[in-house]
Amino acid sequence: MSVSDIDLIHAWKQVLALSQLEPGQIVTVLTGADTHPQTLRCAIAASSEMGARVNRLDLPPVNAEKSLSRDALAYLGTTPLTGNPAAIAALKASDLVLDLMTLLFSPEQHDILQSGTKILLAIEPPEVLCRLVPTAADRTRVQAAAQRIAQARQMHITSQAGTDLRCQLGHFPAISEYGFVDAPGRWDHWPSGFVLTWPNEGESNGRVVLDRGDILLPLKDYVTEPIELVIEKGFVTRISGGLQAEILKEYMASYEDPEAYAVSHVGWGLQPRAQWSMLAHYNKETHIGMDARAFEGNFLWSMGPNNEAGGSRTTACHIDIPMRHCSVALDGQPMVIAGVVQDEQGLARAARRKEIA
Repeated sequence: MSVSDIDLIHAWKQVLALSQLEPGQIVTVLTGADTHPQTLRCAIAASSEMGARVNRLDLPPVNAEKSLSRDALAYLGTTPLTGNPAAIAALKASDLVLDLMTLLFSPEQHDILQSGTKILLAIEPPEVLCRLVPTAADRTRVQAAAQRIAQARQMHITSQAGTDLRCQLGHFPAISEYGFVDAPGRWDHWPSGFVLTWPNEGESNGRVVLDRGDILLPLKDYVTEPIELVIEKGFVTRISGGLQAEILKEYMASYEDPEAYAVSHVGWGLQPRAQWSMLAHYNKETHIGMDARAFEGNFLWSMGPNNEAGGSRTTACHIDIPMRHCSVALDGQPMVIAGVVQDEQGLARAARRKEIA
C-alpha cells in the first residue's frame, strides 16, 4: 500500500531528530537515476521544516556495463564520486548527507565520514521506510548485542540443516546498524536493525547449508533446494546443489575475482518489524531487501569485501545471505537458538508466538 507524503515526511522527521539534526546545519541530499521521487521530496521537505540548509547533489550512474543486476549493491567500489573531487568537497562540507543513491563500500564514503560528516543511506521504497522507522530502543538493543560481539573471540553457527561454521573474531570491530546517525562521522542505513562483525582473515572454517526459505541477495531469491558451501581458511571453496547453486556460482564467477569468495561480515537480525516474507510481495527491482537482512533472529553472513571495516578486500562482488532457524553462539554462549534471539525481547516475542499458535 502506498503512503502519503504527510506520513513519509513525519517518518523522515523522526529519523532526522534521532540523527540530531539542528537548525542551520547543512544537509545534502545525494541522488541518482534510481532515486525514488517521493523519498526525495519528503526528505527535502522534512529537513527544511526542521530548519536545515538543504542542497541536492545529483550524479549520473556508473557500472552499467559491469553489473548483471540493477540492484544498487550488485557492483561495489566504483561510484559516481570516484574521481569527482568537487562532489566530494560538497559532501565533506555538509553536516549530514542523505544518501538516496548508494555509496556503500566506497573509499570516497570513508573519506567523507572521516571529515565528520554523517551519512544516512535510505533507498528502500517509501512504504518500507514508514514501516521500519527506527527508534531509540532499536539502538539500545543493537548496541547491547554489539558489545557481546566485541568481547567474543569465536562465533559458532549451527543449524538442523547441517550448517556448522566457526569464525574466529577480534581483528575487526563490531558494527551496530540501527537506522540513524547520532554521532559525527557515523554511517547507517534506514531501515536496518542488526549487528555484525568480520571474522579474522583466513580464520573461518566449516560448512554452511542453505535450506528452503533462506535468501540470496542481491539475487533476491528464496532458496528452494539445499545449497552447501564449504569454507576453508576464510574462503568458500565449493558451492554445490541444484539450479540455484549453479546460478550463484555463475553470478560470482562473472566478477573474475578470487576475493569474491572470502567470508565477509557475520551477525544476526534484531528488527522485529522487518518481515522475512517481504520478498514475496515486491518486484525485485523496487527494493534491495533490507527486510531480509534485518528480520529478527536471522543469521546474516556474506561473501566479498571487508574494506568497510578497515580490511584490504575491495572486491566489487558482495553476496548477502540471511538464513532462518540457525543458532549462533559467542564463545559457547547462545545468542540465537533456532532463530530465536536470546535476549529479553526475543524470548518474550517467541513466547507470544507460541501462545498464538
